[in-house]
Amino acid sequence: MVYDKISNLEKYLGISPNLDTAIRFLLSQDLNELPLGHTDIDGRQVFVNVMEAEAMPAETKNFEIHKEYMDIQIDLRGIEVIETGDASSMEIMDYDAAADFGSVKCPTAASCVMGPGNFILCMTSEPHKPGILHSDEYARLKKCVFKVHV
Repeated sequence: MVYDKISNLEKYLGISPNLDTAIRFLLSQDLNELPLGHTDIDGRQVFVNVMEAEAMPAETKNFEIHKEYMDIQIDLRGIEVIETGDASSMEIMDYDAAADFGSVKCPTAASCVMGPGNFILCMTSEPHKPGILHSDEYARLKKCVFKVHV
């Protein structure tokens, strides 16, 4: 997991070709101008989903994992907390390979306060719990989730 400022994103070039594609796209676009929903960047290798959501208390959420795609999550409006979990002690509750989405139970390892200007990169099989309420004032979120195939 990487948690950093978008202004530092170029430091992460070179990790993988698909991640480089996502980073270059992200740095060349006004993310606020992207339409809601799915935008292809490089077919099924790299794409972004833009969504609006309401942040909720942590106890109403589950940790999730993906085995085929890394996530780059960025808040465009609002502020959420994203928890990361201890993968060494996770218990997979369910996993849908077609959707590349699984729910897991595990202890929280860290909490990251998001908000505009920050990003989190969750590698495959790293448990993460997005959409956690930071404060009622910033609960309404607009966010991008880049999906980067490994």
